Amino acid sequence: MYGNTTPLDRHSLLIEANRIIRAHDEYMHGMEATEVEQKGGVLIFRGEFFLDQDGVPTRKTTAVFNMFKHLAVVLSEKYHLED
Repeated sequence: MYGNTTPLDRHSLLIEANRIIRAHDEYMHGMEATEVEQKGGVLIFRGEFFLDQDGVPTRKTTAVFNMFKHLAVVLSEKYHLED
């Protein structure tokens, strides 16, 4: 169903995702993946989105969104969520 990807449990996927986040050039303090789910062949990562006091997205929100998109592309090619 998932092609040539390796099954990995949720906890291990989050460890790998957060390792990638911290090593990335665009890392900002506080970026962290706290949830992952599988939608078809794509891993979807979630975490804090850093809204301001009025609930408006900040510059950091855009960076986090882009990081989670990066994780989806990179890790979905290698892994699928183990049931």
